[in-house]
Amino acid sequence: MTAMPRYPFTLAENPRARPGADYGAEQAAVLDGAGLERARAAITAWPGYAPTPLRDLAGLARAIGVARLYYKDEAPRFGLGSFKPLGGAYAVGRALARALGQALGGGEVAIADILAGVHRDRIAGLTVTAATDGNHGRSVAWGARMFGCRCVIFIHETVTEARETAIASLGAELRRTPGTFDDAVRAARTTAAAEGWFLIPDTADDATLRSPRDVMDGYGLMVDEAIGQLPHDAPPSHVFLQAGVGGMAAATCAGLWRAFGRDRPKVTLVEPATAGCWFESLKAGRPVTVGGDLETIMAGLACGEVSRPAWAILSVGADCAITIDDDAAADCMRLLAEGRYGDPPLVAGESAVAGLAGLLAVAADEPARARLGLDAASRVLVFGTEGATDPQSYRRVTGRRPEDVAAGPSSVLSRRKPCRDR
Repeated sequence: MTAMPRYPFTLAENPRARPGADYGAEQAAVLDGAGLERARAAITAWPGYAPTPLRDLAGLARAIGVARLYYKDEAPRFGLGSFKPLGGAYAVGRALARALGQALGGGEVAIADILAGVHRDRIAGLTVTAATDGNHGRSVAWGARMFGCRCVIFIHETVTEARETAIASLGAELRRTPGTFDDAVRAARTTAAAEGWFLIPDTADDATLRSPRDVMDGYGLMVDEAIGQLPHDAPPSHVFLQAGVGGMAAATCAGLWRAFGRDRPKVTLVEPATAGCWFESLKAGRPVTVGGDLETIMAGLACGEVSRPAWAILSVGADCAITIDDDAAADCMRLLAEGRYGDPPLVAGESAVAGLAGLLAVAADEPARARLGLDAASRVLVFGTEGATDPQSYRRVTGRRPEDVAAGPSSVLSRRKPCRDR
């Protein structure tokens, strides 16, 4: 039998966590069921929409000693290779709808009308902008092209040429800035204010800002799909979520919390050791900025500052946080590509595997298993948030071309009607 990998990690429990509590008013002020319904109505009407598969990794579950392991595979999403269009493109549509409504002296116009070209001339004169490590900018650029507006994307100095090219291919103008992702965020914010552009951030230092909440509402559809695909008699007991700025993790935590209430799964956030802003913030009980170059192969998670809207949810909804190193992510990519434990091979990028790598790290450590209540009866949910969004990097890490790694149909759980909030 293939030996289980042992990944080094650090773990911190969240002293402010509220297991067994109801979803509260502070959390609902950021994300609620109405926001999810708006996002679902808009996104499911887009050309090419289809739910992504939820895969049952039975072989890996047996190997790590848990009952079930569910993997939400976002690689096929809209042909863009990641979950990000659900957030960035949707937030573009909402920003344009609000701007047009204000210009026309009425309420927010329908995103469906923008998509149909009803306001084509007005839309063409508007510009949206964002900062990105790759996937968020690609989703904003894709949304701008779909809706017909101009797009300018800010990237920082370590974003790969492949990711830059992928964004540019969607018609966006690229501006590369020195420094880290957080520096690019500040450059985008400053330029948008000076030029009168519409900023589409996936992070914010103000919990009241609308666009980051639109992004999270869009991400909520991914969680809603997963809940509908899960076996109704075997809901997850644990979820391991890659954190980054926290938007995806907060949307996932909120969706599961609203759906399962006091029986929601235990939430563990996973970050690179070089960019553990959630790890440090949960320990401190307040948002903490992590400095340095934040360098990691998990490029989408190279973030030094938590998003304040996400903080309102995860500061009490996350039970703990762990950090892992790049070697863990790289081995986890290879593990999935090889189908190492008998599951069909899967294409997963560097950031996509962080949650799964965190689970594997904990599963191989008995004291950590005990602290998280992870045992033979546990049912774990993880999100593979991207495929090979940088094919060259993927091949360098795994030794395989992404097109040669194909997942078999036997791993796909049947679709069910999504659950509604209780």
